[in-house]
Amino acid sequence: SARRLTFVHPYDDPDVIAGQGTVGLDRLFLRAIRYAEEGYGVAPRVAQDWAAAVPLLAADEGCRAVFLPGGRAPRAGERHAQPLLGQRLREIAAQGAAAFYTGATAESLVGFLRARGGLHTLDDFAAAQDGAESVTPIATEYRGHEILECPPNGQGLAALMILNALGGFDLSAAVGDADRHHLLAEATKLAYHHRDALVGEGGPEAAAALLSAEATAALRRRIDPARARPPALWTEAEHKDTVCLCVVDRDGNAISFINSIFHSFGSVQLDPATGVLLHSRGTSFRLTEGHPNALAPRRRPLHTIIPGLIRKDGRAVCPFGVMGGHYQAAGHGAFVSAVLDRGLDVQAAIDQPRSFAFNGVLEVEPTVAEDTAAELARRGHAVVRRNEPMGGGQAIWIDHAAGLLIGGSDWRKDGCALGF
Repeated sequence: SARRLTFVHPYDDPDVIAGQGTVGLDRLFLRAIRYAEEGYGVAPRVAQDWAAAVPLLAADEGCRAVFLPGGRAPRAGERHAQPLLGQRLREIAAQGAAAFYTGATAESLVGFLRARGGLHTLDDFAAAQDGAESVTPIATEYRGHEILECPPNGQGLAALMILNALGGFDLSAAVGDADRHHLLAEATKLAYHHRDALVGEGGPEAAAALLSAEATAALRRRIDPARARPPALWTEAEHKDTVCLCVVDRDGNAISFINSIFHSFGSVQLDPATGVLLHSRGTSFRLTEGHPNALAPRRRPLHTIIPGLIRKDGRAVCPFGVMGGHYQAAGHGAFVSAVLDRGLDVQAAIDQPRSFAFNGVLEVEPTVAEDTAAELARRGHAVVRRNEPMGGGQAIWIDHAAGLLIGGSDWRKDGCALGF
């Protein structure tokens, strides 16, 4: 397999958190520090994925020491700790982003990376202190609601394009499952084709043309309700190591938060001196000159993780998120349609059987009915039944009239819906 590129930058800048929050980093980091230093219980799905990554982890000295204690992956119910990471969190809680991007931690990481052939410098790390952005979301209207996503370099644009395409078709409760999966597959292929050819850094302005009425009409014209069109192929790397959470607090503040280190265990390179595991987001760069994601200094490639939010009449009604690598944008389209077209509650919408048009085939979960899969094949889809669930999701519906919060958490993952 291709070597993973390590590309460090401030997707998760603690100074941005400090500027937007109501409590200090010292309080916010308390439990994270405790889990890192004293340990946390390994959940069943995490244990399953961890065990599958043992050959990768064993190949790196730092990962082997931290993630394979006793020479094996921790099992479900066992406790795992990362005390060195706890020290880094303590430093960030006390000093902010400078504790990571300058000083001893930055010096150690730069030395670690350069010893492995990296080109990183202390100046690169120092410049990253101000690199995080507070962005203006991009949005589209779907069934009388406003759907908000992060702008490029994220792939939220693809999710909105899918919804724009689906908006021209009847997807009510009366529509059969085969029709629903087919329309989502065709909209997904079109949106992802544009994503991979055109989307990189650029912000809301770069999205305007692809969300225009003209572009939306063209997408809808290209969808045949009865037949699968030739698939739009793409070459982005697959990635899966993503966590999603949604929160609504007592003051009505709503957040959809997604974080990812790209591949399972990121770059699988851990600096033994700091306990810091480096991600592999650089894999999304291209070596094609002129491509929106062409490799260049101080650039960020296409970023697939996409928090989402639904608004009605200017008020937030549903923070949501879907994990699962490339599936995320298609998953947003399926979730929003299930809630707004069929009136499902957020848990029922998350639970629905999933399918994904990817790499020339239509993957379907084990829960998709046999007659539905057969009908999709008859329409021209190359149907492949997966042996495992697809992605994961979280959502909270805010019922302003009743004063209630209705939470949903995906059975495919270890999460839960919790009110307290």
